[in-house]
Amino acid sequence: MPSTESTPPDDRWRPPELDFRLDGFDADEKTSKAFFREIELIEDYLVPLAVHHTADGVHSFYVAHDSSATWDHPGVPQYVALHLQRDLDSATFRFEQVTLPLPAMAQSWLIHRGCPTDSIELNLGSGPQPADEATRALERRLMTDGDHFALGYSYTHDYPGDPVIVAALRALDGRSSPFRVVIEEVDSDAWTYSLREGGFATVGEALQWCDDRLRGKAGPLPPVRPAASLVRPTPAPKAPAPRPPGRSR
Repeated sequence: MPSTESTPPDDRWRPPELDFRLDGFDADEKTSKAFFREIELIEDYLVPLAVHHTADGVHSFYVAHDSSATWDHPGVPQYVALHLQRDLDSATFRFEQVTLPLPAMAQSWLIHRGCPTDSIELNLGSGPQPADEATRALERRLMTDGDHFALGYSYTHDYPGDPVIVAALRALDGRSSPFRVVIEEVDSDAWTYSLREGGFATVGEALQWCDDRLRGKAGPLPPVRPAASLVRPTPAPKAPAPRPPGRSR
């Protein structure tokens, strides 16, 4: 869901409060500095989209949109996945965080760090809604199978005229197209977003499609194909041509 300057249909909605539940907790100097640099500096710009706290108070999981990223370098990802871990006996904490281009990727990152899948559903508020079942299905697959892919490149184009996110992935299963492009596009009039996936045989082809799409020149995404169909058969060696008849020596 790229951030846009468009006014959502219901501007009365307000995001939930971002609560790290760290009152009374401390950390070592290295962790404290990292948390300040990575999280606290942009805390006022983080809009929580999904939050889960474990019942024992040890773990907290967050998916948040970083609205400050729009003023960063062009194309940087805007979704933060944050995992907080507290030691209740020593009243200390540690954390992991990563910034990713799509919310489903942030959810997947948290799920593979122990967050229950059904506890990190997105609260879309007044943001754009999924356009169709194909979008929902691909989001679910990215959430649960995110460890089957390696992110190689992404670009978030968040201008109102053409809000789009492209991400080039390397498939790790070896069963189908080795390179994928996932694209999210927002329809500002319908206030919906769609998510689609295409398959490529080479990283160069995948990156070229991304570049063409960002320039508004891309054709349709090619389908994801089984790996066997991408292997070009090696032609059988030709038998040597018969020698023309000649004189015996």
